[in-house]
Amino acid sequence: MPGWPAIADIAADVNSGKLKAVDLVKQALKAIENNKEFDAIISVLDERALARAEQIDKNPSGRLAGVPFIAKDNFLTLGGKTTAASNILRPFEAPYQSTAIERLEAEGAICIAKANLDAFAHGSSTENSDWFTTKNPHDKTRVPGGSSGGSAASVILDIAPFALGSDTGGSIRQPAGFVGAVGVKPTYGRVSRSGVVAMASSTDVIGPLTKTVADAALVLDVMSGKDELDSTTIEKQAGSYTDLEFDLNGKKIGVVKEYMDEGLEPGVKQRIDEAIEKFKAAGAQVEPVSLPSLPLALAVYYIVCPAEVSSNLSRYDGQRYGHSAKDAQNLDESYELSREQGFGAEAKRRIMIGAYVLSSGYYDAYYKKAQTVRTKIINEFAKAFENYDFLIGPTSPTTAFKIGEKTDDPLKMYLNDIMTVAANMSGNPAISVPAGTFDGLPVGLQIIAPQGADHQMLAMAKAFEELN
Repeated sequence: MPGWPAIADIAADVNSGKLKAVDLVKQALKAIENNKEFDAIISVLDERALARAEQIDKNPSGRLAGVPFIAKDNFLTLGGKTTAASNILRPFEAPYQSTAIERLEAEGAICIAKANLDAFAHGSSTENSDWFTTKNPHDKTRVPGGSSGGSAASVILDIAPFALGSDTGGSIRQPAGFVGAVGVKPTYGRVSRSGVVAMASSTDVIGPLTKTVADAALVLDVMSGKDELDSTTIEKQAGSYTDLEFDLNGKKIGVVKEYMDEGLEPGVKQRIDEAIEKFKAAGAQVEPVSLPSLPLALAVYYIVCPAEVSSNLSRYDGQRYGHSAKDAQNLDESYELSREQGFGAEAKRRIMIGAYVLSSGYYDAYYKKAQTVRTKIINEFAKAFENYDFLIGPTSPTTAFKIGEKTDDPLKMYLNDIMTVAANMSGNPAISVPAGTFDGLPVGLQIIAPQGADHQMLAMAKAFEELN
């Protein structure tokens, strides 16, 4: 199937009557059928999507008119179930939609399906899904990353022009890097999380996955801004994120030394070194910069995150999100599951770790100390941005790994997030953009910007995209 045109072009053609939204939805639904072997999609919202498309064709309008998209299955949507890929939520149908979905639909976008993820977004490979493991579009024996693996794979499989993901420790950027997509983690609070199943509330952000920076900028432009349903939201930057004019000449770029040290796969390092040379050739001043506390970011994350997970998952008690039934696996019946049956191994692991670090006698030793180091990481980023416009490095230390390769070693799996968690701890915006391939597998370049500088980050990413 041919790739989708630019999102802005699709919307313009629907608004002019050149394209029909119904035909676009049917094209996306057919793509889902043709790519079932990749297990990217949990459920299809075909009836509601086609009905919305018919309405749009009668009176087309909006910056995203008729554009099909896919939501990670932790976004509340109408027209089907929202499971967060967890057994405990299999029968749950949301009574309202997330703010992000509402804003996209207000501009004419059409949600056609829900994408697979690690259950409750706990993971880096989608192998923790209670449904199935999504396969990497470049190699079906490899993972697409996680937790937004289904969303990332859907974009590269051309199922839809864009997909939504959530990023708590790298869950948009890491899969984007593994499949060769653009994945945006905005500044903390830039996009409302109302109606998105919570993981770790102090680091959760949501953003788009696309094939191009321009498409990502348009989607983020539509979703951004304050929302009275999410008290952490901040005002959108002035101007449109779609204005991506940018000159690399004279810009100061810091290469994060801690991300280029041992443990980096040689092929990944080679592609990042090539990216550095391209920036230099474009007139940017590029030099190494050290953030000494970064090696502690992963340990801090895996204290703070499970602590918040244990709190957020307490609402799933097996009683409020389903009804009784004898067969817990019969999807035609609603049912009630205990926490023991409904939660997978990773959710239980994080609940127990979180309860432990928050418990009496251990709070000061673990949680309080982790928050102190977190503040130090925030301060080191702020200091680095006094001297540099952007920081760069690999999105992940390796390319996509084999399915099953790390499932028996949680620590080895957690290390996949080593280069992404710090931006979540600090609240800085970050983006993964394709930086070529190695042995046929994509490599992602991560660009980190000062807090609030989402627009500048997107423009810089577009400038890099044009160098390739």
